[in-house]
Amino acid sequence: MRKVWTLYHKEMLEALRSYKLIWVPVVFMILGIMQPLTTYYMPEILKASGNVPPGMLEGYEMPGAAMVMAQTLGQYGTIGMLILVLGVMNSLAGERSGGTIEMLMVKPVAPAAIVSAKWAAQLTTLIVALGLGVAGAAYYTEQLMGPLSWGRLCAGAGLYGLWLLCAVSLTLMFSAWLRGPAAAFLGLGSAAAMSLAHSLLPSQLGWTPAALTAQSAAIITEGRGGTWGPACSAGVLIVVCLAAASLLIRRNKLPD
Repeated sequence: MRKVWTLYHKEMLEALRSYKLIWVPVVFMILGIMQPLTTYYMPEILKASGNVPPGMLEGYEMPGAAMVMAQTLGQYGTIGMLILVLGVMNSLAGERSGGTIEMLMVKPVAPAAIVSAKWAAQLTTLIVALGLGVAGAAYYTEQLMGPLSWGRLCAGAGLYGLWLLCAVSLTLMFSAWLRGPAAAFLGLGSAAAMSLAHSLLPSQLGWTPAALTAQSAAIITEGRGGTWGPACSAGVLIVVCLAAASLLIRRNKLPD
């Protein structure tokens, strides 16, 4: 455990020195704040465009505060996930190509300790970024649209964060096997494939991690909880990814 903590400390120092622990939360905050502002001022934006048909704005209905927050989390499922995946794609691939992994394993340091420390650093970045982004979005949503249930919001954001963590874990696993761009492509592709499969077969695949996004929105907007299946399958997926990454980094060279 001491080795894992030492490696985790090193990862966090690198995240600070590379400003990753700053720009990722800033991007999440911008994404979060933009959603309530854009929704609230949409009628004025459409009026200023000058191309709105007469009577169109009369039927515009302002969504509720809970719906706006659910839409905000949806933004993190696209742009936010892309930012996280790009940040983790070279986590193992870069150190393997530079020979750092081999130097650490000579110490000796177990591969599981290396992977665990890197995963914990990515988890810290995700928690900070998502927490600040949701907090900023919630502040402006309450100011413009009305009060929110913070209990529901925290539960929904936690489930959505678990889904984002699945994508991060998949990318980390592929990063132990392939180069950074390929790892990012496969990580995003795997998450997109799970989402597409769930949207096509929601009843049959309601236990998969992709169902966490729908459960998150349902908790925030309706206060309706879901089953434990998606959360449990997400936990299993994360453990499998970490175990696979620990095995894969034993290879000496990246593929050409």
